[in-house]
Amino acid sequence: MLEKRSRLFVAAAVTALIVCSGALPDAGAAGRIICWKDASGKVVGCGDRVPPEFHESATKELDSRGVTRKTTETVEEAERRQARERELAKQRAEESRRLAEQKRRDHALLATYTSEREIDDRRDRELEQVEAQIKQLDVALKNAKERRADLEARREIAEKDENLADRLPALKKELESTTAEQRRLQQRITSREKDMDAIRSRFDAQKQRFRTLTGEASTSAGSARTY
Repeated sequence: MLEKRSRLFVAAAVTALIVCSGALPDAGAAGRIICWKDASGKVVGCGDRVPPEFHESATKELDSRGVTRKTTETVEEAERRQARERELAKQRAEESRRLAEQKRRDHALLATYTSEREIDDRRDRELEQVEAQIKQLDVALKNAKERRADLEARREIAEKDENLADRLPALKKELESTTAEQRRLQQRITSREKDMDAIRSRFDAQKQRFRTLTGEASTSAGSARTY
């Protein structure tokens, strides 16, 4: 509704200006008519020049027949447009970098493997290494738990025997240290287990991409081992 009123206002203003200047629509007059807008974008006036107070407003330039020949933006509109253009350019640059990085990874993938079986073998070797580390940590954790249990038992005895009371501070300190070590070992085991999950996910993604690039059917020989 507002846009319709704006068009009617412009049409009426153009007609009035043409009549006042003695120009007729079919006379081919080259007269210039400029309409200017307020901050809301509504046309508030037309004439042969923009009033000083509207110099930073959006304008529309029409010929003597009322046909729009040129438009300008407000400072705010120009800033918004430039911001949109910068954001679009940023998105295009990011997409270009992503595609370039994907191309580099694809080239490396095809240069590294010739079949899905080779990907499985590489995955299994990495999993075996992490699994060996977890086994070592499990042994250390078991020893820490046994050490803690022994210290707790000795602490209880010392708490009940006055002759051993002088040993309590050292026992408590060692117990705290052993408890902290047990906690660290458990955290490391959990972290390495997550590493195994990440390895599986990474190689699953590589296999899927390898199939896409080579068109190889998903009838992979696959690794018979399960971790």
